[in-house]
Amino acid sequence: MKKLTLLCTRSQQDATLEKLRALKVVHIEHVQAPSSGKLEEARNHLLYVQRAQEVLRARPDTDPTGKDADQLVDAVWKLLETEKQLQEQLQGLKHEIERISPFGEFDPRDLKKLQAEGVYAKLYKLSLKEPCEIPDSVAIEEISRDKTDRYVFAVSREMFTLPAHEIRLPDRSLSRLQRHLEKTEKGLEETEAELQSYAGDKALVDKIADAAADKVTYLETQAGMGTDSAIVYLKGFYPADRESEIETAAAEYGWGLTFEDVTDEDEAPTLLRNPKWVKPIQAVLDVIGVVPGYKELDVSAIFLIFLSIFFAFLIGDAGYGLLFIGLTLFGKVKTKGNEAAQPGLNLLLIMSTCCVIFGGLTGNYFGIPTESLPAPLQAITNDFMTGLSTETGLRDPDVAANNIMFICFVIGAVHITIAHVWNFIRKINSVSCLSDLGWILSTWGLFFLVLEMVIGADAIPIPMMSKNILGGMVGSGALLILISLLAKKEFFGLVTLALDLINNFVDIISYVRLYAVGAASLAIAVAFNEMALGMGFKGLASLGAALILFLGHGLNIILCAMGILVHGIRLNTLEFSGHAGVEWGGIHYNPFKKKNETLNN
Repeated sequence: MKKLTLLCTRSQQDATLEKLRALKVVHIEHVQAPSSGKLEEARNHLLYVQRAQEVLRARPDTDPTGKDADQLVDAVWKLLETEKQLQEQLQGLKHEIERISPFGEFDPRDLKKLQAEGVYAKLYKLSLKEPCEIPDSVAIEEISRDKTDRYVFAVSREMFTLPAHEIRLPDRSLSRLQRHLEKTEKGLEETEAELQSYAGDKALVDKIADAAADKVTYLETQAGMGTDSAIVYLKGFYPADRESEIETAAAEYGWGLTFEDVTDEDEAPTLLRNPKWVKPIQAVLDVIGVVPGYKELDVSAIFLIFLSIFFAFLIGDAGYGLLFIGLTLFGKVKTKGNEAAQPGLNLLLIMSTCCVIFGGLTGNYFGIPTESLPAPLQAITNDFMTGLSTETGLRDPDVAANNIMFICFVIGAVHITIAHVWNFIRKINSVSCLSDLGWILSTWGLFFLVLEMVIGADAIPIPMMSKNILGGMVGSGALLILISLLAKKEFFGLVTLALDLINNFVDIISYVRLYAVGAASLAIAVAFNEMALGMGFKGLASLGAALILFLGHGLNIILCAMGILVHGIRLNTLEFSGHAGVEWGGIHYNPFKKKNETLNN
């Protein structure tokens, strides 16, 4: 990125902004906080349109009404106002009916006539647990009762008040309220039907919303420009390789320009340019709304590779993977021509393929026991991952669990090591690289310690698992980190070094979640399979068994998807990124352009 300052005359301002928007190059940095009457009006109009857009999107598609664009949003808003009034009216009527229904049907006008003749009538709710004293001058008639109260009609020739909860007299009788309620409900149905009739105009409302958003962006850019006498100017950032396009436009329109390199004080936006095979990960970054800082590493490729591996471990089922592949291919057919949908579908295709490979190696297909699988599927399983003994020819679940956990810890150590190797290469000409070299040594020393503590030294015998070697690796690593901190005079790091080593240990252990979640998924699948087998597959029982399998595996897939969001993304954005020094505090590169236009980057 490079930094731009662009100057033009006031008379050129609109033409300059139009041309700059057409270039789709400059990420604007406002010189002053945008503020103007027109801008506020445009923002309010955008909210107005977006509300109509939101309402129509929530409804099934219908045929377009052919209504004029200007009238369409107003018509939707009038219906929304009507719906709001009817909803409030409906709630009020329901409350009023609930309030007076214990007293049955009566006309409040009759009670008012009695009062005019000197007879006072009131409605009361009397507690059954705490009876109140009724004066001799007051006659009461019980209308109804429930478990805690009785509802009475009280009459007297004199003004009176009972020590109980008085029910305010309604304005209308119960029957009139119920008729009004039915009329209100019918009005709501008619309003909803009319709103539904506009659902076919979603595309038109989307265009109106895009135009309103473009106007807001334009006016924000205009109001955010600096002024100096007859000159107005703006500042922003642009990709260095697009500089010639700006120079050509400046020569044509007579702009004044200054180009500068980005400094550490600048909050430059981040533009990720990855090879085609890495682009699918952008779908995840967009969903979680993060981007590396401008000076930080672009870890997109590592993110994609390891998220795919994590997906395979967390799902762990080749059957589910094949199902995902089928759904993904169907989605690609249905969204053909929709470029925005392709990165996400491509990502799901990559991850599902990894899931099929892992599930095939571990012999996991919808939770079916490996011994019950067809011979070809058993043949492609991996002996180490399934705990197959070469001596007995039997599979030991405990051995398989230890082996999978071992692989998880290896993945964790490699993942963390990549982060520090990357930083070591970047800092090779600085003493800071010693710190990353130290973390690499300590990571592998702690890795072997994790194996010994979690799996056991005898479970997976490794020559390097010697306490002297482990201590030497961790100690050497800590010494290199210490030298780096002293050389950089980062004395606070000396205080936290012990805690940082403990955190490194914990980070490696945290990769066991790949095994734990996958094992839980398998256990759930097996449990539902056993429930279905318990019902049997004869007669009507087969329908119940099929329903159990469908709902059970559907629930398991949903839980697995949540596991990907919680664990798979976490290991990349926290554990790995913490070691790589990526804080995900970047600003998305968002050049001045119209909303529905694509970038040429």
